[in-house]
Amino acid sequence: MNFENAPDGADGQVAFRAGFVAIVGRPNVGKSTLLNRLIGQKISIVSRKAQTTRHRVTGILTQDDAQLVFVDTPGFQTRHRNALNRSMNRTVSQVLADVDLVFFVVEAGRFGEDDRKVVEVLPADARVVLVINKVDRLEDKSRLLPFIAKMAEAYPFTEIVPLSAERGTNVDTLLKAAVPLLPVGEAMFGADEITDRSERFLAAEFLREKLFRLLGDELPYGIAVEIEKFETEGNLRRIHAAVVVDKPGHKGIVIGKGGEQLKRIASEARVELEKLFDGKVFLEVWVKVKSGWADDERALKSLGYE
Repeated sequence: MNFENAPDGADGQVAFRAGFVAIVGRPNVGKSTLLNRLIGQKISIVSRKAQTTRHRVTGILTQDDAQLVFVDTPGFQTRHRNALNRSMNRTVSQVLADVDLVFFVVEAGRFGEDDRKVVEVLPADARVVLVINKVDRLEDKSRLLPFIAKMAEAYPFTEIVPLSAERGTNVDTLLKAAVPLLPVGEAMFGADEITDRSERFLAAEFLREKLFRLLGDELPYGIAVEIEKFETEGNLRRIHAAVVVDKPGHKGIVIGKGGEQLKRIASEARVELEKLFDGKVFLEVWVKVKSGWADDERALKSLGYE
């Protein structure tokens, strides 16, 4: 692959570039928020809970001079060691082995043991751009330059870009830094495509986000979403989804008193899905118990985990 600056063609145009860019980091550094900001549309779910992103989520950005295929990965897990966490870590490693560029996301002013664990899995020959996120939340701005200097000594980053994914500050600088680092090549997706994930997958993810956001501290650790039926009738989508919990006692937490909690979760998910699909959505949601699913490889595969 040719990563060097391509010569101008006969018409004076710089060669088109296209490649895969992994977005990696410990949990809760803002990887999904960054992906959504880069794409300009929400395709990766966001919450303050660890483990919000459990799957590989691809976002596609096509510009005049390049196509960047961003791969949002789960936060690298260092604490829990069940099958679910092994699956998420496996996803991170697989993505890193097959991309052209890596965005390693850290939080401004913070670089701890969990961040170091991610550095350890970066391929030795990878081109890595350090993305210092949440600079807007750094109370003492004078800490930023020393932090950048410290990070530059820790690893041979190709570029270092401080930004705020939430506010969009300096995200354009990150894109400008990334494009020349991609190989020269043709676009891999259509100019109007924003993800390679199916509507069925996105429906499950958006419903799971509402579970994470609305259940708050009550959220059971072993919770997942299974789309049991997805039908399209013109501009209407009929979606039947099951919220999977690990223990019978968790069922009541999700349903809530008089079923009000589950109604609210389904209603808010439906509103967001109608925006995403630009059409009407009929969403039916219920809760079922599948004991031990988070540590069962077969159950994980049935729920779409890689």
